[in-house]
Amino acid sequence: MHGTRAARYPPDMTSNAASGPDPVPGDAPSTPAPEATPAATTAPAPATDTAPVTTTTRPPADLGTTPPNLTSRVGFTWTALIAAAVVGVLLLIFILQNPAKAQITLFFWTLTMPLGVTILLSGIAGALVMGLVSGWRIMQLRRVVKKG
Repeated sequence: MHGTRAARYPPDMTSNAASGPDPVPGDAPSTPAPEATPAATTAPAPATDTAPVTTTTRPPADLGTTPPNLTSRVGFTWTALIAAAVVGVLLLIFILQNPAKAQITLFFWTLTMPLGVTILLSGIAGALVMGLVSGWRIMQLRRVVKKG
């Protein structure tokens, strides 16, 4: 059964909800009901479906199509390049704002460098160690996959 506009939408969304049911676009045209008819001449009303009518606020989506994929390797490369440039500028500012000298002693070497450069080099050394450990683990997993 096609419902009326008043039955499908809340009363505040219709301009004349109290004036009677308005036909919904797409419904079959109907003849207007008479205002008042005697009870003896009216036919019994057909049984109607009493299930609640759900309301929708947007048209149904076309399930057969998907939106185009807007991501690509080039897009990711540009994003990574911009992020690297921003990080590079921040590192440069950090190094320039920390010119105080720091003395570093490793085994029998003694170095004196600016504090910003010292922290930068220690970060790079940590990233290299992390890369070596993760690279070793990736090689182990590849061997397992090839055997299995």
